[in-house]
Amino acid sequence: MEGITSPPVRELFAARGGVDVVCTEFVRVTSDPLSPKVLARHMGQAPPAKLSVQVMGNDLTQMGDAARLVTKAGADIVDLNLGCPAPKAVRKGVGSAMLKSPTLCEKVISVMREATHLPLSAKMRAGYDDSSQVLEIASALAEAGIDFLTIHPRRRVDFYGGVADWRIIRLLVSRLPIPVIGNGDIWYADDALRIRRETGCAGVMLGRGALRNPFIFRQIEALERGEPCPEVDGAMLYAHLVDLAELFRERLPESAKTGLLKEQVRYVGRAVRDGGSFMKAAFLTQSSGALLEVARERLVDLPAEALDLGISGPRLERSGSAIAVEGARPSREACADESFSAV
Repeated sequence: MEGITSPPVRELFAARGGVDVVCTEFVRVTSDPLSPKVLARHMGQAPPAKLSVQVMGNDLTQMGDAARLVTKAGADIVDLNLGCPAPKAVRKGVGSAMLKSPTLCEKVISVMREATHLPLSAKMRAGYDDSSQVLEIASALAEAGIDFLTIHPRRRVDFYGGVADWRIIRLLVSRLPIPVIGNGDIWYADDALRIRRETGCAGVMLGRGALRNPFIFRQIEALERGEPCPEVDGAMLYAHLVDLAELFRERLPESAKTGLLKEQVRYVGRAVRDGGSFMKAAFLTQSSGALLEVARERLVDLPAEALDLGISGPRLERSGSAIAVEGARPSREACADESFSAV
């Protein structure tokens, strides 16, 4: 979510409700000390929801210092990134690359635990090349002191392909003494309820699914309460882009604003059933004003039926999964649209 879930984006989602915690883009912890100025830029203004600050690094001293600084800066939760699959992160031995060394993961969490009194969490993938150590790593993290774990049940080698194997979430729920948060392939509101039913996870984390449907949290909340779910139409999507543009205008220079707005369109536009016409037109614009004009022309009059943003979507029967868990039953269903991927 680097460059995507910026403070304005998080604040807009949190203000709409249905969200208990928002998480920063990962904050790199390198050989240079993490500065309060850089951290403040990542954190932004205090949102209505609690703020989890995610740090990524592998040096014990530096990660302890980072946890202390994040605590002092006013975060609500400190989180360790053990999931980023990007080649640049892997080359530096951070993110999902750390899953190759359970001992290193445990040591980093231990020093972070000593450095903060705040709730401490980790976000991890199921493994690097295989998932054989997923329970070992997760158990080590729990023993080292995390308060909860978020699991994206794909391996690093899978990147965002295949199917997120929710069986791994269920395995960790059954074996760990701490709450487990489920993540992966939650594209529709009823997926959020289904993953909790099928795995027993304590909560869900959404990334790309929320960017694709900016109103999914409100839909989930309505489903949980047994209330009518909001039907998202084109006018609502257009208003969402206008709200984002206004927040970007207040915080960012025009050059950055246009690029970030196009990045949001890259997700929202995939739910518009027009063969990609809206996205293509939006990407050709040279300013945020021109982009919003395209959005107004192409979105405002679209009914909900012209968008793939209902509470449920098509599901495909799958005979297998991208990840194998010994003794587990095959996954029954998965999102039909594999052009999207969860964090």
